[in-house]
Amino acid sequence: MWLQPKCPPGMLTADSRFMTLTMDKFLNDMEREKPIRFTEQHLKIATDNYSYLLGAGGFGAVYKGVFSDGTIVAVKVLHGRLGKKVEEQFMAEVGTIGKIHHFNLVRLYGFCFERNLIALVYEYIENGSLDKYLFSQNKIIGFERLHEIAVGTGKGIAYLHEECQQRIIHYDIKPGNILLDGNLNPKLADFGLAKLCNRENTHLTMTRGRGTPGYAAPELWMPNFPVTRKCDVYSFGMLLFEIIGRRRNIEVDHVVESQEWFPMWVWKKFDAGEFEELIVACGIEEKSREITERMVNVALSCVHYRPDSRPIMSDVVKMLEGSVEIPKPLNPFLQFMDGNFTANPVHVPPSYTTDTSSSSAVVTDSSIVHATPTMGNVILD
Repeated sequence: MWLQPKCPPGMLTADSRFMTLTMDKFLNDMEREKPIRFTEQHLKIATDNYSYLLGAGGFGAVYKGVFSDGTIVAVKVLHGRLGKKVEEQFMAEVGTIGKIHHFNLVRLYGFCFERNLIALVYEYIENGSLDKYLFSQNKIIGFERLHEIAVGTGKGIAYLHEECQQRIIHYDIKPGNILLDGNLNPKLADFGLAKLCNRENTHLTMTRGRGTPGYAAPELWMPNFPVTRKCDVYSFGMLLFEIIGRRRNIEVDHVVESQEWFPMWVWKKFDAGEFEELIVACGIEEKSREITERMVNVALSCVHYRPDSRPIMSDVVKMLEGSVEIPKPLNPFLQFMDGNFTANPVHVPPSYTTDTSSSSAVVTDSSIVHATPTMGNVILD
C-alpha cells in the first residue's frame, strides 16, 4: 500500500524525483531543526491518498504515511474551513512543537497550509494512545510501568513549563494525548490548545474555556480568571487518579462506589487512613504499595482547588520518583474563597467526563453551563 509506483529500472518517475527532492529538503531542514513545509501533493503521495486512518476527533483526522526513504509519519489533517479556530490550532502547533525537542514530546516534522489542505506532519508513534491500554479490561501494562509512563509524561510537561525559551501551557493533558512508542515510552501529543506566553509573564487571562471537561482545571472555566501553568498540573493530577484506578474518574458501570467521583473517593480513603481498602479496590499488588502511596499523595497535591497551592511540574516529577519528600496534602476540594467554587461535590455528567477520542475536545460555546466537583455551575460569557 505504501510503496511508490513501479517504473523501469534506472528511471525515476516524476513522483519519485519529486519525493527525492522533497526528502533531501526534509533531511536538511530537520538538521536545522526547522519544520518543512509540504505541499498537498507531497502528503497525498505519502499517505497513499489518505487510505490509512489512524484516528479522528477534535479538529481533524490522523492518517499514516510513509515517505520514499521509509520514514513513517502521522499526518493530522485539520478539517473545516480556514476559520479562526483552525488557524489558531495550526499556528499554535507549528509555533510550539516546531521549536522544541524532548524525548517525551511528539516531534513535529512539518506542515501543509494550502487552500484545500491544512495538515501537520508528526513522527509516527506505533503503540497509539495510553487510554486504550489504561481503560482496557486486559491489564497489558503493569503498574510499575504505568508509574514510569506518568514520570515520563511529567518530564515532558516540566520541559514545556520550565525549560523552553517561551513558556508553553498545554491545556489538554489526558490519556488520549499521551502516545506510547515501541518501548512504551510516553510521548505527549496534541498541542492544538497550546498557548505561548513570555517567560516574564506568570499568567495570562482567558476569555473562554479550553481543554477537556473532566481534566481541565476549574479556573479554565472562569471568565477572565488568571490562568497559569498550574492548570496543566491539575490535569496531570486527574491523569494520575485514572492511572491509580485504571478507570475513568467517573464510571456509572464500575464496581463499588461506581457513581462517586473517583478523586473524591480516594481523598476520603486517604483522609480516613483506609489506604488498604484503596489498594484492594484498585486491584494493586502489595509490591506496588510504595509507588501507589506516592502517586496518591502527588495526585491530591496536584488537584488542589487553589492553583498557587499546586506544585510545579519539576517538583511533581521528583516526588513521583521518590527523590524528595512529599508534603502531606490537605483536602484539595474545599471551597474556593472568592465564592466561585463550591465545597459540596456534585456528580459530573458522564457525557462531559468520558473522553474516548485521542484528539482534543474543545469547548467554545459561550452559553455552556458546566459543573465539576470543585466548581459550581458557571456560565461562560
